[in-house]
Amino acid sequence: MAPRPRALLAMSPEFLHQLFPEPLMRRLSAVLDFDPELIVRDFTEPAAKAALAEAEVVVSSWGTPVLDDETLAGAPHLKAVLHAAGTVKWIIGPAGWERGLLVSSSSGANALPVAEYTLASILMAGKGIFQLREDFRKDRTFTLGYIHPEVGNFGRTVGVVGASKIGRRLMELLRPFDFTVLLADPYIEEAEAAALGARLVPLDELVAGADVVSVHAPDLPETEHLINAERLALMRNGTVVVNTARGRLVDTDALTAEVLSGRLSAVIDVTHPEPLPAHSPLYDLPNVFLTPHVAGSHGNELSRMGLFMVEDAERYAAGEPLVHQVDPTTLGRQA
Repeated sequence: MAPRPRALLAMSPEFLHQLFPEPLMRRLSAVLDFDPELIVRDFTEPAAKAALAEAEVVVSSWGTPVLDDETLAGAPHLKAVLHAAGTVKWIIGPAGWERGLLVSSSSGANALPVAEYTLASILMAGKGIFQLREDFRKDRTFTLGYIHPEVGNFGRTVGVVGASKIGRRLMELLRPFDFTVLLADPYIEEAEAAALGARLVPLDELVAGADVVSVHAPDLPETEHLINAERLALMRNGTVVVNTARGRLVDTDALTAEVLSGRLSAVIDVTHPEPLPAHSPLYDLPNVFLTPHVAGSHGNELSRMGLFMVEDAERYAAGEPLVHQVDPTTLGRQA
């Protein structure tokens, strides 16, 4: 049997057993040779430098130190980074990509709960549940059999801004429902959009035609305030804005003005700034459902992120292609 590749754990220690509970840790240690007591936060420490000098694989997550060019110079045997978290943009220096490191990420695992949260938000917003709950809390009664004429999900139009991993998963989840789905993404062709179950349209057409606008674009300099005052003004009265991407994609001041007027509603899991100032009206408005950045992986969902990297570790040790490998040629337009 071939020896297991030498590996090194690099992350904040409090995440280790959430990402890799005992069954996953056993699988990981069966294919990689690492010291489970050495969890690196600083590659300049003597024990970390010594381990990195021998490592073929780094298993990383939140809190990992950066593998910059100087650090990589001290890691001559390093061939793969298995990142049990989302983006790898900030942890791999240019020398890593030039070396041809195999880099895998659990961003696909993190996309799943975000898409699920978004689907739930769309369905509940379509039923008018947030405003109806406020009304019920205030009145403490209702008329049995009364039909609320302005709610319902049959035949509504959902606009998905960005065919990211989350956006794609959301479109999969939307398939069983009676929605028309619009998609705006500059990197997608019409045929691919159709295969995803959506009709490709320009962003301005999407925001003007959708009952729900759900934001899933990456946080890049060119996407800051992608949903700005002008695009919010294009939305029809009663449109619901859902943001589970990043706060900078939506102009907070412009959105605040629209929801204060009552013209639009919003489901917001991310904001800019984050958190919002304590005096922000978004905390208290009945047509705003605000949550504290919880759509992504939490609790037992972290172990799914660990599972993705354990499976890629098993593939790596077997000489097989990594399923969750990051493509550096598209990294610039990803979150």
